[in-house]
Amino acid sequence: MNLVYDCSDDMEREAGIKVAASAVRRGALVVMPTDTVYGIGADAFSPEAVGKLLRAKGRGRDMPVPVLVASRDALYAVADRLPEEARQLVDAFWPGALTLVLRHTPHLAWDLGDARGTVAVRMPDHPIALDVLRETGPMAVSSANRSGMPAALDAEQAQKELGDSVDVYLDGGPCAGSEPSTIVDVTGGTPRVLRRGAISTERLREVLWVHDDEDPPVEA
Repeated sequence: MNLVYDCSDDMEREAGIKVAASAVRRGALVVMPTDTVYGIGADAFSPEAVGKLLRAKGRGRDMPVPVLVASRDALYAVADRLPEEARQLVDAFWPGALTLVLRHTPHLAWDLGDARGTVAVRMPDHPIALDVLRETGPMAVSSANRSGMPAALDAEQAQKELGDSVDVYLDGGPCAGSEPSTIVDVTGGTPRVLRRGAISTERLREVLWVHDDEDPPVEA
């Protein structure tokens, strides 16, 4: 049986965040709102919990789970090296709907899927998500839906998709955004857009040049 907390009530929100954090620490799954869509989360450092998340979504290891953090200090703890381009993007867009793909710190004891030495990291701009993350530390978080289905924009939709595979649902009302985060790979020379999302390529290029495979070809 899962627990649902209405976070529009201050006392219920406080209790829900504590119960959700406790659930994550014991290896269970939780659903919480973010600034983009609802996310299903697990302890990033528990391979068993991450495996449970992948099974709940019906998703394979070939699509590694991103990690959400509550601070830059947490980013520095999971990333092996932060290129200057990544720092500029973090300064401009965090907290927010930008996910950065970085080389992860080699000694970390985690298994997020077939990530090939990288980790996709984001700091969400949502008070409930940030409160949970401050309690738990970095969490493996993916969109709260079965693989191939639309991402959940409210807790009710997430519950219909994921049911009893999740222990705790934090209901923060409908998500303000409907687009997923933009994903930028900063492991190579030039930052590269891997997925277009809430932050447009044009906005990214106001900060620095990024390559986007979906750009129209340049005529000779």
